[in-house]
Amino acid sequence: MKSDFYTAISQIAAERGIPKEAIIDVMEKALVTAYRRTLGNNPPPMEVTVKLDSQTGSARVYAEKQVVDEVFDERFEVELDAARLSKPDAELGETVMVESTPNDFGRIAAQTAKQVVLQGIKEVERLYVYGEYMDREGELITATVQRIAKGNVILEMGKAEAILPPKEQVDADRYYHGQRLKVYLVEIRKEDRGPRLIASRTHKNLITRLFEMEVPEIYNGSVEIKSIAREPGLRTKAAVAARQEGIDPVGSCVGMRGIRIQNIVNELNGEKIDVVQWSSDPKEFIANALSPASVVEVHLNEDDHGALVIVPDKQLSLAIGKEGQNVRLAAKLTGWRIDIKSAAALLEEERAAAEARGFAEAEAMATEAELANARVESRKVRADGTVVYQNQHYGPLGDDLVGEAVQLRATSQKLYIYYNDRLIASYMLVEAVSDETSGIEDDE
Repeated sequence: MKSDFYTAISQIAAERGIPKEAIIDVMEKALVTAYRRTLGNNPPPMEVTVKLDSQTGSARVYAEKQVVDEVFDERFEVELDAARLSKPDAELGETVMVESTPNDFGRIAAQTAKQVVLQGIKEVERLYVYGEYMDREGELITATVQRIAKGNVILEMGKAEAILPPKEQVDADRYYHGQRLKVYLVEIRKEDRGPRLIASRTHKNLITRLFEMEVPEIYNGSVEIKSIAREPGLRTKAAVAARQEGIDPVGSCVGMRGIRIQNIVNELNGEKIDVVQWSSDPKEFIANALSPASVVEVHLNEDDHGALVIVPDKQLSLAIGKEGQNVRLAAKLTGWRIDIKSAAALLEEERAAAEARGFAEAEAMATEAELANARVESRKVRADGTVVYQNQHYGPLGDDLVGEAVQLRATSQKLYIYYNDRLIASYMLVEAVSDETSGIEDDE
């Protein structure tokens, strides 16, 4: 083993960002494997260690051998005098660790350990990549597109590779080799072939991280993002609130002449972003969330967590948005189910409802007047639970009333049946038929 070999190891460590000690450890284990191969097939169980000199890079092998009077196989035996150089109290028959470096071990190591060393270095590299990124889950990472394979975009992130799966890609984005873009590190999986880094361009937390990067007030905590609703590649709504008095949260996020928000829009390839003021008052928050539309009034229904929002007639399409996008995102942002009506539509509904109520009230008054003037007739409830009026059966009224007398009052439309001065049933009148054809007689 020459010192230039050790220099090469130092260079590998520097290039890959791996501690030199870790590579040396891998080398020593690989050289143990190489030495064991020199022992032939099926050697007896024995301990073997290899030490690399940190200054010269030379390797020394120490192997466990049995102390004997006469050596027949130098690979596994050592004379007593030689053994006592390593262990002064060595005795015949015991095993001792003695230096056993073959004369041509440098050549053997170079030939036989190459693949093992390379594989070992790769494994160490994987471990250090995992260690570097394991605490960065949930961070914003700047990556470079390396290639596209089977729909996956492979990203280069320093010493590591990340995967942008199809479900984490924005449909409107176009990816090409060498493209630099910011991604959200969703997950880090430790697999047999090394760490697997999963990145995303669709995650709503990507928006949060971009705001933290562009808006100092969000990064230092004086402005807080309360909620985000996003349709990747199309539009995002973010609700923000100030945590310190005197700070305009929306203005802080938009920036002078909109420069801050424009930087984020550019990074997202033109995705529209609405920044709205968060409020603890649901009515105010819902009105803000429907920006840029103006809101006249908000009515809440706590039972089904719904909100009816009234907007000016000319603002209706703006409030709903293209294909319902604006109201859909506002509902996600606030957590309320939102129905939108124009002021004119609401007035028309209220007018129709008032007319219906007026008609119902007039009908009720007419019915009361007819009942007041109606003749009261008495009937016995028949065995089948019905009563007969104008040759028609009405009922059944229930078995408990069979044989009992009930009172009848009729209007032009309905028959009302009373028992002990209490209304028990009402029926729409059936057109009467003649006694000759029906064969039914009224019971008096």
